[in-house]
Formats: sequence, structure tokens, C-alpha cells
Amino acid sequence: MQHNQKQHPENDPTYKALSVNEGVVNAPTLNPYRKSAPKRRQYTAAEFVEGIMNADISMLSQALTLVESSLPEHQLIAQEVIEKCLPFAGNSIRLGITGVPGAGKSTFIEALGMNLVRDGHKLAVLAIDPSSERSKGSILGDKTRMEELSVAKNAFIRPSPSSGSLGGVARKTRESIILCEAAGFNTIFVETVGVGQSETSVHSMVDFFLLIQIAGAGDELQGIKRGIMEMADGIAINKCDGSNTDKANVARTQYQNALHLFPAPESGWTPEAITCSAIELNGIQELWEMVKRYVEFVKSNRYFNSKRISQSKYWMYETINEQLKSNFYQNPEIQNRLVENEKKVLSDEISSFVAAKNLLDSYFGEKNN
Repeated sequence: MQHNQKQHPENDPTYKALSVNEGVVNAPTLNPYRKSAPKRRQYTAAEFVEGIMNADISMLSQALTLVESSLPEHQLIAQEVIEKCLPFAGNSIRLGITGVPGAGKSTFIEALGMNLVRDGHKLAVLAIDPSSERSKGSILGDKTRMEELSVAKNAFIRPSPSSGSLGGVARKTRESIILCEAAGFNTIFVETVGVGQSETSVHSMVDFFLLIQIAGAGDELQGIKRGIMEMADGIAINKCDGSNTDKANVARTQYQNALHLFPAPESGWTPEAITCSAIELNGIQELWEMVKRYVEFVKSNRYFNSKRISQSKYWMYETINEQLKSNFYQNPEIQNRLVENEKKVLSDEISSFVAAKNLLDSYFGEKNN
């Protein structure tokens, strides 16, 4: 009691109405009875391929994660999986979709995608978003915007965060196409956000390149780069509904006339502009009929296969360029010399071109020794 009184004078007999009990030792912050989750087993390349061929979406998703990983050990397995899946790929229609922000791409993709899924297609939607180099943000919101399509039985949506260079993201998307095709998806959508280099990358991995536009946003033709218009195999004027219908029809005529001014594409196909409404589902089936007409046309004149061969060649060189660039900047000696040469350039001791030549000479000199 003496000990208790020293710590808590309230327990003295003179304080008859008060009593303070001894506290307990602080409990540990970690639960001693909780077992740590078992580490997920790393599948072999053969197991991944078997799962993909059996249309196991979980295995496909994990394989795509390996493809997107920059870890060397993951890349080794991923490349082996891609190589083994390659003979089973190529049996799909690859549709590239781009357009200005606010054109309603997500709503359009869901409308067209649900239309195809109901017709028995197996659809994979892959998204490239190189829009934010600062925040590394991506189009990961697609799954929330495409509520119906994201839970459809024969649909698979895979956003690709652009945590690296655009070339790397695009190359990984092309490899993802191969795995999705091997898993039995016969229709592939590749969506891109932003206007610029991303369109060129998407165009180089798809069969049909679709540009989505809206009317009533100002001078439509002025807002479009000629290069993107020339790449397009078809243009969809979306949001052709309500009071916007007349404007959309006028825009369609403008685009159709503009398309005729460009040189004829290699495919021999005459690009078309059509109106549609992803909200009211008007013109969606007609747009898919246009894609089918295009595929039939280019298969009959043998352009379909020659284009895919050209695309494979293009990506071989793109991969070489990317690997060389990556290897150069990751070289420890070059990293040290970069800082030194950068200081000399900033202080006007040497020109940018001399600094670049010095670094490249040093890099290739090391490689030759």
C-alpha cells in the first residue's frame, strides 16, 4: 500500500471516495499471433504460357506485370513467355483509338466494346498514357469509367502506367498484345491519350487507326495536326446527339473533304468520317462495319500482312534504340562524366556538341576495350 500511495496519493485513506488502480504494461504494437502472409511463388515461363493458353486471366495479368517490370530477372521470364506465345498470336483485329481530351473516348470504347462482347467477341483494352512526365500519372481511371465493360465476361481492361519513356511503354504494350492474343482475345483496342508522339507509336502496332473528334469546340480542322489526320483510317465525330447533331454532321462533311486532300494511303483505302453517339449508341455498329470493311479490303490486296511485317521491323529497330539509350545512361562511367561535361557546357567551356561527342567517344571506347 505504501508503494501504491507514493505513486497515487489519491489512494491515501483520507481520500475515501477515490481509488486509482495500477496500470498495465504497454501492449506490443505488433500482434505476436499474426502470421506473415506467405510469399507468392514465382511461376516458371512454361507455367505462365500454359495459364495464358488456358485463358487464365489471373496468369495473364501476372505475365503482363512481368512484361511491364524493369527488373532484369522479370524481363528474362517475360521474354521467354512472349517467345513461346508468339506462334499463337496474330489472330485478332487491332484497333488504335485516339482523340482530343474530352472527346468521350472511354464512353465510346465502352459502347463499342459492349457491342462486340454481346456479339461473341473477346476484347482486350490496352491503354497508353504518356501524358505526365512529372507525376508519372496514367489512365488507370479507365476501369472506373468503363463500369459495364470492366466486369463483362469476355472483356479485359489493362491500363499501362507510363513510369518510363514513351518508347518503353509502347514496346511493352506491343508485347502485351501478343500475350492477349495468345489468351484468345480476338479484338484488341489500344487507346492513347494526348496528341503527339504517342499516336505514332500506337499507329505502328495496330491494323486500323481511329481518330475520335467532337463538333462544336471551335474550328475543328485547325485543332488537328495534319500528321494525325494522315495516319487515320477513319474518323468518328462523337457526341452526335441532341442540339449537337447538326454541328456534328457539318463537322463530318468538313473532315471527309479534308481527308480527300491528303495523299492516298499505302493501303489504297479511302478513309471515312462518320458520326456517332456513345451515349445514345447511335452509329456504333456502323463504325464497326467500317472497320470490318477496311480489314476485308486490306486483306484482299495483301496490305494487311505486309503492314504487320513492317511493324515488326519497326519495333526491332525501336527496341535496339531504346536498349542502346538505356545502356548508355546506366553506364557508371558515363554517369560520372555526364555531370562533369554538363558543368563545362553550362560555364561555356565547351559546346553541347563537343560534350556529346566526348561522352559518346568515351562510351564506345570503353566498349571496344
